Amino acid sequence: MRKRTIATGAAGIALLGTAIVSSVGWWHEHQQARLLESQLQSLREESKRAAVVQSVSCQMEEIAREQKDISDEQREEAIQQRRTAEEMRQRSEVERQNALLAQQQAQQSAAQAQEARQLAESQRQFADHQRLQAEMSKRVTDTLSFLALGRSLGSQATFQFQSGNTDLARLLSYASYLFTRRYGGDVFYPAVYQALTLTSQSVRTWALHAGAVSCIAFMPKGDDRMVTSSTYGGLMLHRQKANGELVNTVLIRNSQYDFRDIFIGANGIIYAVSRSGHLVMTSADNNKPVILMLSKVEHPIGISQLDNEHLLIVGEHDLAVLDMKRNTIGEYRHLDYQVRLVARSNYKPLLFDNKGRMHTVANLNNIQTRQVPVDGVVTAFAESKGTGAVAYGMSDGTIYLSTADGNTHRLVGHQSRISRLKINGRTLYSSSYDGTLNQWTVSSAKIEPVTLFNRSQWVMNFTFDNSKQSLWVGDWGGNLATTLMNATTVAERLRSQLKRNLTADEWAYYIGRNVPYEAFIGKEAAP
Repeated sequence: MRKRTIATGAAGIALLGTAIVSSVGWWHEHQQARLLESQLQSLREESKRAAVVQSVSCQMEEIAREQKDISDEQREEAIQQRRTAEEMRQRSEVERQNALLAQQQAQQSAAQAQEARQLAESQRQFADHQRLQAEMSKRVTDTLSFLALGRSLGSQATFQFQSGNTDLARLLSYASYLFTRRYGGDVFYPAVYQALTLTSQSVRTWALHAGAVSCIAFMPKGDDRMVTSSTYGGLMLHRQKANGELVNTVLIRNSQYDFRDIFIGANGIIYAVSRSGHLVMTSADNNKPVILMLSKVEHPIGISQLDNEHLLIVGEHDLAVLDMKRNTIGEYRHLDYQVRLVARSNYKPLLFDNKGRMHTVANLNNIQTRQVPVDGVVTAFAESKGTGAVAYGMSDGTIYLSTADGNTHRLVGHQSRISRLKINGRTLYSSSYDGTLNQWTVSSAKIEPVTLFNRSQWVMNFTFDNSKQSLWVGDWGGNLATTLMNATTVAERLRSQLKRNLTADEWAYYIGRNVPYEAFIGKEAAP
């Protein structure tokens, strides 16, 4: 029983093991079958894809063959185009070579034309240069000829005027001025200018004073009157009418006075200092002058403005300050040197002494002293605030002119002591005991004098009128004279005095037949 049971169990177990082995084998076979089916399916799909790829490859091959055909066609076309381009390039190269040749020929032609033009221009310039040289030579010749003619006419005008032929003298003098000015000459050349002033009678002289005319001073601007003083006690007021007549009024005439200087205040008060030790104060309308004794001032020689309220009275060894409001002397100062000249510099009194020094006076307690920068005895001084020029006149007739550029010029033209200097713009005026009044043009390279006024008497003093159109001159003999400063103004005055034109015969004789005739006055005269 028990063996049966065990056999049964073993058989069951064997059967179970067989079943298990069979199950495992089935599962394995099943899995193998599924794998094979999967692989088969993959192979089928791969076969399908291969067929698709093959189909696509065939299509691509067909397309490639078509593209190859197209490429072959394009290559053939490109080859043909390259051949065509090469032919065109060759033709272009030939044309370029032809163009280069044509350009070279054109450049050669242009260069030849340029050379021809330059040659023609050179010939034209040479011809113009020759023409200009000829014209310049002619102008120089004409200029020299007409300048010489102008001076000759001036000399003849002076001779004719002195001979009494006034009308002819004026015509010749005007012609002398006209040709000299027209051809750029110096109208202040002595023969021309002296004839001009002589025939126009622009210099007028009046014998007014006993003793030398020591000072000439014009009234403030707007008043055409002037005051003159003399060394013989004369003090006079003058006014010139439109017709040239001089109206004179005696303010003082007393021989005990020796007037040396005048100052006229802005209010018209006239201050005149006398070397006798007196200060006279008067006005143009006052017949009762005030006389002030200067007891502490030895030999007064000058008067100069200190400020708006005070005047400096200068003696040879003393200074005094006048209060113009009270007409009293407030301060005195004695000097240890002798004053020889009273001038002004930079709006202050300037004193020159006998020791070669100059002193600028701000007030009696402030006097700046320095050495005179030139050698000799200074007898006149002037400065120009506009140009910076400074002039020193010396006792031997020499003038030293220092300009703003630092140069000092030694001017020689006077024969005796310089009595007065004035600067107007770039023109220096000087008077001297040699009887002359000279004009010097400061801006010229070579500064030479032109004599504006000439007398046999010492020229003591001169000044300009307020308009600076006329010079007024006083001499040792007591004469007062005036002359116009501008040559053009003198010429216009002379022209206004002409009564006729030169006749054809006079023109031919004095000027020449080769000079075209022209009228000086009348409708046919040039403006």
